[in-house]
Amino acid sequence: MHQRTWLSLITLPVVTTFTYPVLVRPTDPPKVEAKSTLQDPLAGLSDIQDVLALVRDNYVDAPDMGRVISGGIQGTLERVHPLNAYISPEELRLPDPGSADPGLTLRKSQIYAQVIAVASNGPAAKAGVQVGDVVRKLDGQSIGIMSAWTLERRLRGAEGSELSLLWYDSSVGSAKKITLKRENPTRLAIAIRKDLRATVLALPDLGAGRVLELRSILASLDGKLPLILDLRRCAGGDLVESAKIAGLFLGKAPYLTLQEAGKADRILETSGEKGSVFAKVAVLTGFGTVGPAEALAAALKKQVFPSFGERTAGMGVERTRFLLRQGGAVELVNKRWLGAGGEKLDRQGLVPEFILRSPRFERGVATQEDLLPRILEQLDKKLEPKPEPKAHLKAGLQEPWLRSLRLEPQGRTIV
Repeated sequence: MHQRTWLSLITLPVVTTFTYPVLVRPTDPPKVEAKSTLQDPLAGLSDIQDVLALVRDNYVDAPDMGRVISGGIQGTLERVHPLNAYISPEELRLPDPGSADPGLTLRKSQIYAQVIAVASNGPAAKAGVQVGDVVRKLDGQSIGIMSAWTLERRLRGAEGSELSLLWYDSSVGSAKKITLKRENPTRLAIAIRKDLRATVLALPDLGAGRVLELRSILASLDGKLPLILDLRRCAGGDLVESAKIAGLFLGKAPYLTLQEAGKADRILETSGEKGSVFAKVAVLTGFGTVGPAEALAAALKKQVFPSFGERTAGMGVERTRFLLRQGGAVELVNKRWLGAGGEKLDRQGLVPEFILRSPRFERGVATQEDLLPRILEQLDKKLEPKPEPKAHLKAGLQEPWLRSLRLEPQGRTIV
């Protein structure tokens, strides 16, 4: 017999063993088992338990498993929203730190915190801290391990107590360590700047009583001159109060949409009667426009009041504390605000119609040119709002090569 024939007979069983399963496939296992495993919401708990066991048994030092678990919970919450926080049972039992603060509002962003509000004439403002600056440490402790709740708590303390910050000064491009003394916050009046060409009103907040104060001021002003509402350093206040302020300029009108988990959307309207008549009204916003001030700016923009400045902070949210059976608690963002024009005020903020870069401030004094002349220049042009795109243009935005147009800010840069 030929050698090739012998070789074929010898290798036939091997070839058959490997090719038969390919040609004749066995019946697939029932898909129900795989489907049920994927749908099981607790399927990943065994992996988590395995990871915790490996950390406990194999880490070079004995780990604090309580901190490992709480850190994992906090990290999960922050991935949903940076303002979510886990509060341990021990933290819940801590006494109130005090009402004094350095005149500073921070928002955590992963391993650092960004300054979103600085109180005028407060300790932070006198030290040169400005909106948009970055803080990396508080009292020598890294921001990264703090929750939003812990961060807000660490800023407060007794009158005269000190707080050290590792702060990145964007004006010089380097980090500095400064020490601030906490002070009890004082209520600031609305700042009035009267110019021959316009009147500028700077609102520090939208707390209770602001609508009465503003109504009195508006009644004393010359309605023939343009009015500029400066909200660049307007942080804090009450949503209801801000709706009353909007009513002074808009009368009865839609104000914002409140979205709450598990409930239908609610549309809030302005309250009160229209009490101001001015030839022109404009709004000036910035990153220090926080919370209710963002809702106010969005409502005025919706009613074709020209808006200037920079994007707002995106803090149109509300949090609720939920107690846990184990003794701790979580604070979750369960409500968010949509501006009158549909703006998502919980993260994206409001983009003004005309982009104007805010001047730098050094110890409360502007170091760049005044923005008022450029605002008045645009108001004198009597620019009409952009018309809505036609139907065929809206459809064209769905094309891949035009998708990027939807990502561009709505504002028009004039600086």
